[in-house]
Amino acid sequence: MTPMNKREIGAYYESIVCDYLAENGIKILERNFRCKLGEIDIVAEDNGYISFIEVKYRAGSKYGTAEAAVDFRKQKTVCRVSDFYCKRYGLSENQPRRFDVAAVNVEDGAAKINYIKNAFYYIPYGSGRRF
Repeated sequence: MTPMNKREIGAYYESIVCDYLAENGIKILERNFRCKLGEIDIVAEDNGYISFIEVKYRAGSKYGTAEAAVDFRKQKTVCRVSDFYCKRYGLSENQPRRFDVAAVNVEDGAAKINYIKNAFYYIPYGSGRRF
C-alpha cells in the first residue's frame, strides 16, 4: 500500500468525522464547500442549525492539538465562507448558524474525535483582531 499524501489523509479523517456525525443524528449537507473566499470542510444540519464544521487532524502532539490549529484567521475564513454559502442557497439572515470543530487527534495509533459544538462565535466582516 502506498503512503497517503496530506489531501488523502485529510479526506480520510473527514470521512471518519462524517460517519461520527451521522451516528449522532447530524445530517451532512455538503462536504468541501469551496468558493473564492476559502473552504469549509463540512456543512451540516443539526436541530435547526446550519453547522459549519472545520475538521483538523494531528498525529501526535508535537505541533499542538488539532483543536488549537483552528486559529483566529481560520475562524474568520470559515465565517466569510458561511456568509457566501447562505447567500448562494438563499438562507435567511435569521437562519441559526453554528461553528463547530471536529478535532481528530491520533495517539498510539488510535484516532479520537473531539467534537466541539459552538467552538467559536461568528466574526463580523471587518473584524481584525481578537480582544
